[in-house]
Amino acid sequence: MSKKVEEIINLLNKALETEHQANIQYLSHAEVVDGINSEPIIERLKEIAEDEKKHAAMLRTLIGDYLDGVPAITMAKAKNATTIEDIIKTNLKDEKEAVELYTQILEKVREAKQELPYNFLKIEHDLRHIIMDEQEHIAELRKLLGMKLSEIEKIK
Repeated sequence: MSKKVEEIINLLNKALETEHQANIQYLSHAEVVDGINSEPIIERLKEIAEDEKKHAAMLRTLIGDYLDGVPAITMAKAKNATTIEDIIKTNLKDEKEAVELYTQILEKVREAKQELPYNFLKIEHDLRHIIMDEQEHIAELRKLLGMKLSEIEKIK
């Protein structure tokens, strides 16, 4: 296995650990949301959690079936939040970081295209799909906060 492919597997495993964390974090955050208008927020957090679970499954398949790697079974550190605003801001920050990580991985995959003749398109397709989902999550969380697109960069 080439160094490029090993690097891609390592990055995909980092992303997988993040997806494990995101799934649990969204579900946990959904349990602490309360208030008169909480139901739509709870439902949206649970829907996003399900997306993250699907991303983790996609990554395990890419790592194991398409790259002969071993999928991570660990989880990135989850973040606590208790108010609706903190929950949404925390997850918005994580989604931004996810887009950045997946974009970096996609660039590495494209650089290694010649070394991935039988799996490049599948890997690229799945990564693009995940990036688009994460971008959708950013748009939805931003709207829940009532933020303008230009204000996203303020979330750190």
